[in-house]
Parts: sequence; structure tokens; C-alpha cells
Amino acid sequence: MAEQPHDPAQLDPVLVVIPTYNERENLGIIIERLNAALPGAHALVVDDGSPDGTGELADELAAADERVHVLHRTEKAGLGAAYLAGFTWALEHDYAVVVEMDADGSHAPEDLPRMLDALGDADLVLGSRYVPGGRVVNWPKSREVLSRGGNLYSQLALGAKVRDITGGYRAFRRAVLEKLKLGNVASQGYCFQVDLAWRTIEAGFTVVEVPITFTERERGQSKMSGNIVREALWRVTKWGLRRRGNQLKALLRIK
Repeated sequence: MAEQPHDPAQLDPVLVVIPTYNERENLGIIIERLNAALPGAHALVVDDGSPDGTGELADELAAADERVHVLHRTEKAGLGAAYLAGFTWALEHDYAVVVEMDADGSHAPEDLPRMLDALGDADLVLGSRYVPGGRVVNWPKSREVLSRGGNLYSQLALGAKVRDITGGYRAFRRAVLEKLKLGNVASQGYCFQVDLAWRTIEAGFTVVEVPITFTERERGQSKMSGNIVREALWRVTKWGLRRRGNQLKALLRIK
């Protein structure tokens, strides 16, 4: 069961984990917006050896602002691995809340205060594009269809009662990350987000969704690829079949 009661006064300190790979054009802007929206939050830039100098810019930002930290990784190992490294760093440095946020501006820092408010009654808050009040801006129709289809398939396969399980804007209480077996997580991209949310639900924690506005990046290139989509389809199907198998075993035991 989730730990109760939840106390909004215990939400500090907050760490926003921002994975980067070739995001030099966007990083300074997103850090500035984050500082304006939530001045007390810290940011951890997890850079996977960006050849465009993102890591060097992150170091400059950190030197000028004690709220900014940098974790350098030597190679592009994927979104999931970057977040896991960031989560581990957050736990080692005693942060109470850990936030996932993209560097490209698609996740508005201005939505974060509402998400943290909701965390007062939850263990994981999902910034949701697909609950009332949520929306997407400047997305090609093909991407929105893919996203909505992936969410619907995940809901049906896993029985997860959330509308946006693939979204990457979310806030975790420390207790969730401490309980989940992060060392066993090998998924990436869309699939990483499904994996973490599903593990959180399975562990008995409380998950809520808060509407956000998701805006397609204006600078740089999307990291979405066919391999990410195929991985998500394969893994979610496997998890769904395992879930159905466990349900069938339980039913046979009852009979």
C-alpha cells in the first residue's frame, strides 16, 4: 500500500532531471523558465556526451547557479538509462521529489507547480495530455495518432487506469524510487515511461494525472525512432501476456 498520509510541506527539496543529447539551443531557455516557475527547485542535467557542446553549456550554467547540477555520461545510452542515472544521483543527494522533464521545451515548467500541488495527495503525478484540460500543440497528426494509440494499447494490455502512461513529464516521491527495483529496468523511450508507471501502480502507490500542454519542439530534432516504437510494442505485449497469465493462474487456484 502507498505510504500515508501525504504532507505537501514535506515536498522539498525538488530535483528536476533533464536528460540531454544535442540540446545546446534549448537548455539555457528551459533552465531559465524552470527557475522562474519554481525558484526553489534544483535541476540535474544528465548529458550523454553531446557533440554539440550541451555538456559544456551545462557546466557553465552550473558554475553560475548553485541550483544547477550536471552529470556527464560518456556515450548516448538512451533516455531510460539517463533517467535511471539521474534518479540514482537524486537518491544519493537526499531529494524528496524527483521530476522528469524534457530539455526541448515540450514540457512547460509553468505546469510544474500544479503537478507538485497534486503530489500532496499522491506518490506519482503524471503530466497528462489526454485528460480534460490537457492538449498538444504543433504536433503532426501522425505523431498524435501514434501517441494516443500507444496509450490505448498500454491501457488495454496492462489494465492501467491512466490516460497518458507514455508521457515523460512526471513527478515521483522519493519513496517510490526507493521501492522500485531500478536496477532491473532496461527499457527505453516510450517503453521506459510505461515501465516506470506500471511498476509504480503494481507496487501499490497512488498515481494521479494533471492536465498539461505539450508543445512540439521548435529547435533541434526529435529523438523518436522506429526502434523505440517497436521496443514499446514488444515489451508492453509481453507484460500484458504475463499479467493475463497471472490472472488465469489465480482464477484456477480459486476454483
